[in-house]
Amino acid sequence: MITAIVLIKTSVDQIPEIAEAIAALDHVSEVYSVTGGYDLVALVRVARHDDLADIIPGRISKIPGVAATDTHVAFRTYSQHDLEAAFAIGLDS
Repeated sequence: MITAIVLIKTSVDQIPEIAEAIAALDHVSEVYSVTGGYDLVALVRVARHDDLADIIPGRISKIPGVAATDTHVAFRTYSQHDLEAAFAIGLDS
């Protein structure tokens, strides 16, 4: 499982609508509104790196009101929870 953390700049007056549109996309597990230099943070979880191109520039960046994205691909997960098992349900290997 590949996890990408996507930092998103948006039109400030449309944050809730944009967040809901992003959260509705396949492979987007969570969207947070945040303080700081970005308006939203989305967690994207996919099986293949190629899938990131379909979702981030192909879908998230094309949502009206999304001004910019900055994507960080996670190398490892450090957690007390078994995230790999939780997000692997229903995925074909």
